[in-house]
Amino acid sequence: MILFHRWKTGTAALMAMAMTTGAIAPMFFFAPASAQTIFRGRTQTQTQTGTVSIPAGVTLPVTYDKDKIVVTPDETAPITLKVARNIVNRGGNVLIPQGTEIVGQMQPITRNGVKGTYFVAQELVFPNGNRQSINANSQIITRKETISKGGSTGKIIQDAAIGAGAASVIALLTGNQRIEALEPVLGAGAGAAASVLLRRNKAEVVVVEPQRGDLNLTLRSNLLVSRGY
Repeated sequence: MILFHRWKTGTAALMAMAMTTGAIAPMFFFAPASAQTIFRGRTQTQTQTGTVSIPAGVTLPVTYDKDKIVVTPDETAPITLKVARNIVNRGGNVLIPQGTEIVGQMQPITRNGVKGTYFVAQELVFPNGNRQSINANSQIITRKETISKGGSTGKIIQDAAIGAGAASVIALLTGNQRIEALEPVLGAGAGAAASVLLRRNKAEVVVVEPQRGDLNLTLRSNLLVSRGY
């Protein structure tokens, strides 16, 4: 078994929790298919109804089915992530199963004058169809690439999910009309993008890489889940 500390940039690490029932607690851990990872550190509370409160500050590992997500620094784009591994308690009860969907969106954010994006989670969708709200978000990503007029975007868009705004930028500057957007490029948005880009020769896009841990989620408030979901 591998002990985990808190997730750090580029490192897969989750906080540990203990269930408080008036005595010393059992552990809380992930249970991947091929291994078992134990968590220590934060407090997990079991209620009388059989639900468990996972505390704020815990980070959940996620996966996405593309290598990259490309958005402009100013756009909002809907995204659905998935929980990377089973999250179970010491008794083997699955609290959040692997593959549970995390519905949310990439949102623009500016910190210290630097524009970027981050994922804001809104809802968990369990494999059995149950839904539950979640208050969590990823770190801020400011990694950017420049799209130049008439230039190549091959490496940027390879195996990438592309936001509507970024799709407009790429299509208008490079002439690539086969960009698949996360949502339709509506007339007003496309027109606004075109009017701006006609006066420019280049524009920046933000490149998010889920496999690097860019989108691992930190709970911003306690998450109440049922044992056995």
